Amino acid sequence: MAVVTQENIGLYHEKISISLSKEDYMPSVDKAIKQYSKNASIPGFRKGMVPQGLIRKMYGQSVFADEVMRLAGIKLEEHLIENKAEIFARPLPVASQDKLEFDINTPKDFLFEFEIGAKPAFNIPLIEQKQTVDLYKVIVTHEMLDEEIDNMLYKTGEMTHPEEVTEEDNVLNVTFTHASAEGESTEEPKDNSFLVKYFTPEMQAKLMGAKSGDQFEIILKSTFTEKVLPAIMRDLGLNPQDESHQAQSYQMNITKVGLVKKSPLTPETFDKIFPGRGLEDEQSFRDAVTADIQRYWDDQAKIRLHNELFERLVHETSIELPVTFLKRWLSVGGETHKSPEQVEKEFGGFEHSLRWQLITDRIIEENQIQVEQEELEMAARMQIMSYFGQYGSMPSLDADWIEPFVKKQLGDQKFKDEIYGKIMTDKVFYTLENSLTIAEHNISLDEFINKPMPHHHH
Repeated sequence: MAVVTQENIGLYHEKISISLSKEDYMPSVDKAIKQYSKNASIPGFRKGMVPQGLIRKMYGQSVFADEVMRLAGIKLEEHLIENKAEIFARPLPVASQDKLEFDINTPKDFLFEFEIGAKPAFNIPLIEQKQTVDLYKVIVTHEMLDEEIDNMLYKTGEMTHPEEVTEEDNVLNVTFTHASAEGESTEEPKDNSFLVKYFTPEMQAKLMGAKSGDQFEIILKSTFTEKVLPAIMRDLGLNPQDESHQAQSYQMNITKVGLVKKSPLTPETFDKIFPGRGLEDEQSFRDAVTADIQRYWDDQAKIRLHNELFERLVHETSIELPVTFLKRWLSVGGETHKSPEQVEKEFGGFEHSLRWQLITDRIIEENQIQVEQEELEMAARMQIMSYFGQYGSMPSLDADWIEPFVKKQLGDQKFKDEIYGKIMTDKVFYTLENSLTIAEHNISLDEFINKPMPHHHH
């Protein structure tokens, strides 16, 4: 009879040993060979009449190895189910496992050894103590509203292309090229466009009379006003809070000079900006723009809140992990083996993700969170509508022709998994928001932009 034992070899790290005698596996081997002889098609023999001795000679070794391995796998699975083991990944053969030699002519006892990483028990103080998390809400000011309306009127205005820069309302299309100390380009040029008034007064003076094709060597922090510098740096993939990034040099090449005549504040303009809303006067237009701005910054506040929740949960929830097992699984558990150096390099991010997965699995289980088929269909429908909306033809939510697209999209497993994950993540954060104490703070736009995103370090 097969003997299965389990022993602890480290923190949440167990070894399972499976001993098989020939009495355990030979009946399965003989049965498999008998079945093989019934189904085999070998020249010179009628189907089902191939002698078992010939089958044993031709295929016996592979059948023998397959059956022994299969039985070991069954015993391992039975042990895990019987013990209700919650484990990471899958069992791995121990590194010290002796090389197994299979010979049907000399059956013997076999010892299989596997290691598993057990999922740990843990508490989540942030949730259990209903701790306080801050939500920073940007309040829309008259200045923000006027600036956004100004931008909208520029975007819908009539564009002309004068030969040179003559005023602060000129629009410049430019490319930025980052150069090394030797003056060589170190990356692909990046395109952008903005009004001349976004440059510092000193830079504006240099730009007057500039034409398409003119180049300027610039330092970011002395070229753009403090108000727009953070956004431009983010467009360039830089950190606005890093002073060394602010001091980086770029070659700015003017590719086009434009001048926009702003649209007038008329119902026709309002309809261009908010199609189908029927806005007739300036006040209703301002109210609509205010609501749009507030919605955008409320979304940004939620993104910041969710980032804070993620960081606090991952770093403030004490979870002991079977590090030795996980590093070995990271090394040999994938399609290609990784070197110890690769494992050490990747383990920090891997551990971070694993902690978050354990925490979200707990939240999903305890709150019985599910994603229904109807929710997947609605999410796919909204994505399709958004796609067509980019081209100015927003369809009706219940348009019949959308349904074949929805069915096709959800037939793509990758798309379905992605949309499922997004809905589930949204539900997890919604549950968290309703499980904690949320302290709302009204702050200015500048305070919000300059407030570092929450990030904890080990």
